[in-house]
Amino acid sequence: MPVTDEAGLREILELDRVAVVGCSTTPGKDAHEIPKYLIEQGYDVVPVNPFADEIFGREAYDSLADVPGEIDIVDVFRPSEEVSGIVDEVLDRDDVEVVWLQLGIHDDEAVERAEAAGLRVVQDRCMKPTHQQLLG
Repeated sequence: MPVTDEAGLREILELDRVAVVGCSTTPGKDAHEIPKYLIEQGYDVVPVNPFADEIFGREAYDSLADVPGEIDIVDVFRPSEEVSGIVDEVLDRDDVEVVWLQLGIHDDEAVERAEAAGLRVVQDRCMKPTHQQLLG
């Protein structure tokens, strides 16, 4: 069952390193503005976008497999039909604690697989207003 309770969300938002899959280079797009907000709030944001060399002055990686070091949260800004493959990438790592699917993004089967592997999942919810509501 995806995390929806305030205490669980607050605990997730206390984590630090966020890999943003689908992070955009285009100002004004949610996939750009929300990671920018997270950086402004002190998160260590790692852009994952195979079509960019860097975003926000930070190196962008082609895939989750290419991201060095530990990842606490994988924040997904990709269409729902890509979630299953992204969860596969997450499960190939042993350091991710949370998969966060942004507003409008959901895949119940992939969520079940992630949860069965011991990950916490947030589905169909935007990280920025959740952060503003609980920690802002």
